Amino acid sequence: MRHLLSDIKLFLLFLIHFSRKKVLYFARSFESMKNLIVDILMFRRGLFQRRAWQGSMLALSSFAILTSGVFGGNTIVSTSFPGVTSGNPRFSDVSQTLYSDQVINSFNDTHTSISQKPRSDIISYTVKNGDTLSSIAQSFNISTDTIKWANDLKSDVITPGESLKILPVTGVAYTVKSGDTIESVAKKFSASSQAILDYPFNDIPDDLSLKIGQQLIVPDGALEPPPSSSPSSSSPQGPISHPTSGYYAEWPTNSFPAPGGITFIWPTQSVGISQYFSWYHPGLDLPNPAEPPVVAASGGTVVYAGWDTTGYGNRIDINHGNGYLTRYGHLSHIYVTVGEQVSQGQQIGQMGSTGRSTGPHLHFEIRYNGIAVNPLAILK
Repeated sequence: MRHLLSDIKLFLLFLIHFSRKKVLYFARSFESMKNLIVDILMFRRGLFQRRAWQGSMLALSSFAILTSGVFGGNTIVSTSFPGVTSGNPRFSDVSQTLYSDQVINSFNDTHTSISQKPRSDIISYTVKNGDTLSSIAQSFNISTDTIKWANDLKSDVITPGESLKILPVTGVAYTVKSGDTIESVAKKFSASSQAILDYPFNDIPDDLSLKIGQQLIVPDGALEPPPSSSPSSSSPQGPISHPTSGYYAEWPTNSFPAPGGITFIWPTQSVGISQYFSWYHPGLDLPNPAEPPVVAASGGTVVYAGWDTTGYGNRIDINHGNGYLTRYGHLSHIYVTVGEQVSQGQQIGQMGSTGRSTGPHLHFEIRYNGIAVNPLAILK
């Protein structure tokens, strides 16, 4: 009898260990497949994209809730990517032994705008007792001006019971009129035309045409031009030379090692940043009408170099090891081949406007274990 109980105990321990490994394996496979599907939908703007987004978010949330706390309490997110779990940024257990929370928190940046529940529609919100315009804006992760513009408010005064339109992101909503183009709409609201094109729920076709009556969300658009800011030491005027690459960027380029010991430099000369990192835009847009050279942000192996059908146009991917990959999109020319070893600062291509692009710029991404992170947190 004692041997039987011992055998049953060993069998149960084996079953738990085996099941846990299988759950983690399928979780990682699910994450990889999800990222591929999201990338395709993001740039193709398929007919069923809205349903796919909403359905995938619901399915992912349900799966995470059902599996959280099972087999030792490891979640899919915490084992696959150093993201945010229950509001606490952290890496995997291996990374935790190597890097401090200060470095991990550096992935978060003031220019990062990630909605906890990405949505496509303008919703209605009923003002409650104690609500203020700023508290409502904060709860929906948008600006107070966005609420004022959407509801034609002349002041910050709101009353309980009042119904407010809430946009999905900071910016303005606009109904297309005859003669409108993406460029004219962007100019009207002091926004980036590329941001209007990249916003996934605007459903703009590859020929960039707009339909009369079509409603557009203009991310970071403004009804009133923003006040001009005075020069400051934190926002230098004009480009600043990078000591390694010899190329330029508008922001300071004193890069520091990312978790994993890799240093990334600015990949090109830009006249600013036309679009920041967000949940629907997994990188930075660095514009320059002169279409300057593009260099490798760090040394590594070229794993993709060619035409991309999902919207990047001419694209280069470089594997830097330790889970890091950089992506360079919309290039006019590619000067490297798959399998080639490149060094930091080496020219790999030329800026352009290929693919789903509204003008010359470099779309630059840094991915860690397959997940896009904010380049500004590493390039600073």
